[in-house]
Amino acid sequence: MSAVEKRLAELGLTLPDVVPPLAAYQPAVRTGNYVYTAGQLPMVKGSVPATGKVGAEVSAEQAKELAAVCALNALAAVKSVVGDLDKIVRVVKVVGFIASAPDFTAQPAVLNGASELLGEVLGDKGVHARSAVGVTVLPLDAPVEVEILVEVRD
Repeated sequence: MSAVEKRLAELGLTLPDVVPPLAAYQPAVRTGNYVYTAGQLPMVKGSVPATGKVGAEVSAEQAKELAAVCALNALAAVKSVVGDLDKIVRVVKVVGFIASAPDFTAQPAVLNGASELLGEVLGDKGVHARSAVGVTVLPLDAPVEVEILVEVRD
């Protein structure tokens, strides 16, 4: 078990299986020393636990928790490509898409769920640049989707 996975266990988390693609793409792709993940939905055991718009059907706090699930799924996608999460040098960028009610403007607070999880799991290696974008709708009516870019070593 890698140090990262031991840290996940200390936090009471388990790295899930990689979420199968919903269309014609790969969950993660490595080029050189970088791994790009596809957008990860908050899938838990094959389904999205909550659907709808943040600020309407889904609370900001619930969406923040779902963003953390997305980040965990992204780490699983990274592992599927590099084999060992201890190869992560740092998380470079996080992009979050938040399906938002028309008057919802707290997208950065929702994406904190992903950012905070990455920081708790990876420490300084989890500090990153990011973008939080409000959108009209996401696949499967998910409230949030997160993609990450990580630098890795051989």
